[in-house]
Amino acid sequence: MEFTWYHLPFTIHDLPFTPIHHSPFTIYHLPFTIYHVMKAVKIINHSGVEGLEVREIDLPPPPTADRVRVRIRAAGLNRADVLQLRGRYPAPPGYPLDMPGLEFAGEVEAIGPEVRLWKVSHRVFGITAGGAQAEFIVVPENHLAAIPQNLDWVEAGAIPEVFITAHDAIITQAKLKPGETLLVHAAGSGVGTAAIQLARAAGARVFGTSRTAAKLERSRAIGLNEAVVVAEDPEVFVQAVNGWTSGRGVDVVLDLVGARYLDANVAALARKGRMMLVGTTSGAEAALNFGIVMSKRLTITGTVLRARNNEEKAAAVQLFANQVVPLLEQGVVKPIIDTVCKIEDVRKAYARLESNEGFGKVVLLFE
Repeated sequence: MEFTWYHLPFTIHDLPFTPIHHSPFTIYHLPFTIYHVMKAVKIINHSGVEGLEVREIDLPPPPTADRVRVRIRAAGLNRADVLQLRGRYPAPPGYPLDMPGLEFAGEVEAIGPEVRLWKVSHRVFGITAGGAQAEFIVVPENHLAAIPQNLDWVEAGAIPEVFITAHDAIITQAKLKPGETLLVHAAGSGVGTAAIQLARAAGARVFGTSRTAAKLERSRAIGLNEAVVVAEDPEVFVQAVNGWTSGRGVDVVLDLVGARYLDANVAALARKGRMMLVGTTSGAEAALNFGIVMSKRLTITGTVLRARNNEEKAAAVQLFANQVVPLLEQGVVKPIIDTVCKIEDVRKAYARLESNEGFGKVVLLFE
């Protein structure tokens, strides 16, 4: 006879049940399930959504040191997941190349001996550099924040990556101030909808672009002041910005589009304006007119969350917990949900995100 030994994160005698004695063993009926395996989204090949499968794999090992194992209930999809599926954005070293997922919401299932912030059953959401589209994940305790009671699992799963990215870009790095102006490209995206709300909460005026008029109309309901549809020629939004600001330009541009918008972004910025480069959906290479950048004294900053080290991620999560979570709790800002799919329908979820037809977040639900 073989036995499997489990290191449980509690004292067995503290649990609310009565043991059944059978010599020479004592048998305990535990009031929960001990998992051996978990469901996880796996990238089998890079052919597209058909390259995704849900498989059963071994559970992550019990957490050590300051690590926390989270039972995931919901996980948001992000553009980086699609790029990873297509073989264009591999996970950084130390993270699985074939398991996507950057954000999650769930409950603490086990903790390492050095964990001080969390206890088993706490509701948390957080970020990672890969592997979040699975039933369990192990992360550092300071990469987690407490979920407000007014949010359900789907709402919580749609929040961490996009709200941390948006807050870090426009508030922490670009230092957007009350009374300033922000131009958000791809206003209907997850990061875009988060940025609009955070900027309005900070007292800024917010302008937006999209390829779809319907997305811009919906964005007005969450705080967008002015909007313009950009079909092919980016010069359209330069003219619009000049009209909205009486020729002054905007203080901050949050660009999720990339190369095709570079010249127009530079033209649309005010003197001492700040451009935050967050996405490259239209390409990653473009020529830059140094003369205009220098004469306007512009600041251009590229930023990414996934590849940061643990300390940098922890700092971003802490600012999120201190400055954004209270806004979520008060209902000042909220996640915008486009589509919810069960993990078994992961291909449908990815197809929806790739279609660019959605407004807000696509979320995977684990039941």
